[in-house]
Amino acid sequence: MTSRPFDPTSPQTPLLDRVSKPADLRNLSIEQLQQLSNELRAETIHSVSRTGGHLGAGLGVVELTVAIHHVFDTPADRLIWDVGHQCYPHKILTGRRDRMSTIRQKDGLSGFTLRTESEYDPFGAGHSSTSISAGLGMAVARDLSGGDNNVIAVIGDGAMSAGMAYEAMNNAGSLRSKLIVILNDNDMSIAPPVGAMSAYLSKLLSSKSYISIRQALKQIASHLPKPLENAARRAEEYTRGMVTGGTLFEELGFYYVGPIDGHRIDHLVPVLRNVRDSEATGPTLIHVVTQKGRGYAPAEASADKYHGVTKFDVVSGTQAKAAAKAPSYTSVFAKALLAEAAVDDKIIAINAAMPSGTGLDKFADKYPDRCFDVGIAEQHAVTFAAGLATEGFKPFVAIYSTFMQRAYDQMVHDVAVQNLPVRFALDRAGYVGADGATHAGSFDLPYMMCLPNMVIMAAADELELMHMTATAAAHNSGPIAVRYPRGEGVGLELPARGTPLVIGKGRVIAEGSKVALLSLGTRLAECLKAADDLNARGLSTTVADARFAKPLDIDLINRLADTHEVLVTIEEGSAGGFGAGVLHHLAQTGRLDRGLKVRVMTMPDVFFEHAKPEDQLAEAHLTAADIAATVLGARGGQTIRMAAETSSRA
Repeated sequence: MTSRPFDPTSPQTPLLDRVSKPADLRNLSIEQLQQLSNELRAETIHSVSRTGGHLGAGLGVVELTVAIHHVFDTPADRLIWDVGHQCYPHKILTGRRDRMSTIRQKDGLSGFTLRTESEYDPFGAGHSSTSISAGLGMAVARDLSGGDNNVIAVIGDGAMSAGMAYEAMNNAGSLRSKLIVILNDNDMSIAPPVGAMSAYLSKLLSSKSYISIRQALKQIASHLPKPLENAARRAEEYTRGMVTGGTLFEELGFYYVGPIDGHRIDHLVPVLRNVRDSEATGPTLIHVVTQKGRGYAPAEASADKYHGVTKFDVVSGTQAKAAAKAPSYTSVFAKALLAEAAVDDKIIAINAAMPSGTGLDKFADKYPDRCFDVGIAEQHAVTFAAGLATEGFKPFVAIYSTFMQRAYDQMVHDVAVQNLPVRFALDRAGYVGADGATHAGSFDLPYMMCLPNMVIMAAADELELMHMTATAAAHNSGPIAVRYPRGEGVGLELPARGTPLVIGKGRVIAEGSKVALLSLGTRLAECLKAADDLNARGLSTTVADARFAKPLDIDLINRLADTHEVLVTIEEGSAGGFGAGVLHHLAQTGRLDRGLKVRVMTMPDVFFEHAKPEDQLAEAHLTAADIAATVLGARGGQTIRMAAETSSRA
């Protein structure tokens, strides 16, 4: 059978049309599997062009996905995709093809693996480097239960830059449970060139005959004096290591196979079968070399390999992007930081494998010697910054709020305890839309507010972000953080450089006498809309921007509490953050004993999956109508939900 090239503009998928579940692949020939891979690649491109989403990573693992589902008995055999960016072809093959048009949309498919979505997703992930740990847990559970299924973890070479992956491998190497790790090396950052000789050696070294001989020699060596046994073992490992390049993994206790061309079904299938059928115990690492964006020219030519895309034209690759009404918060932070760096050569920028996502790619272009991408290593990023701070530099650690969670101990132990002036720029604070629960910046306020010495700011708009970046640059007496959301600003005119704010001081935007709305962050615009509604109802309303979650502006809070009947705090963060701090102060000073009605509006105590940010905010009851309804509820004793419905109808 001849492999037919695919046409992504009008994909013809006769083989794929016959696949409703992975079991349908099990009897296909190698030629048919290659043809299926061509059709699956075309279908993936066609699907993502209509919805947007992650593209390049998925195109790179098409053949690998087909080969795994052909060889292994999924879902009985557990298949874990690290992060999940590359799981779109997997979803198509596992009964979700007809729902791909809903991906990353409200009530549709997740852009990542999700346990509640399919039995073929045994572990959900949106953060990287978790697959080997999770897979080892599943393998040990299988052993304890007397099972015999396989566990396969697919992890990219980028995710291998995180320490957690090595912690898991070290543990796996000592436990000796059968675990299969597939290293998807898609940047050629690890692998030497691959070809026919490499494929032959990989097939040979994974074969039963070779492994049996190896085991026999180990048995013989075990009867030798210990020094000779160790010498024999190391000689064999290093000999193979010189040929295949896997010495590091062998030292961690893995049996290394590879590198293999990940786009050759005829190379992949025999090796996967050999490893599947091996009677040897312990973990195996299969090193597969792939190309991000494989088979789609615009993706292959892209610097980021079309990692995440909007809807696009398949022929040209042109993405359909709505005209921006205002610059994004990310780009404003980059502008502000560049302005500070221009006058202060002590400013250093650090990111964790997200240079464009954090805007630091612009900083790197201007100041390459002062910008560091440490890889997917948030823990290292924070302590690296702490070390810089001890020597008088001014490090800015720009990491998404959701990823900063991974470095919390470093934030506490290495920064806050030592009161080091590390600057934290927390992008994507609040709801993030299509990326869903794993990427939402929900918890940074609570996890930072409990830390002594920490200063925390939240930008209400892009101008405030410029001022807060300048404030962080000028603050040299301890750690300081600024949080800001995903998306565009409100369209304010921006100066060339921000102006430092007075630490711990908020501002009053509109004066009133009965109701006080105290906002932290970008809910300020909704507070102003709610105030218009309340003023129209005869409830004179003050709107204030706290600016700082810590230290609190005690004078401002006291004035609002002492001169208004109702005080409502609003933040786009989980409970236990800014509002909790305000309540604590009011309770400690006795202001709750005088009839003041206080309400705290936060993200609800649930995980919201993918939807548009505005839908998530509406579901969270953090809109202007909900704010006004909360005030009415406080005055009239109604529940918030009932009041919100009344306000919406009005």
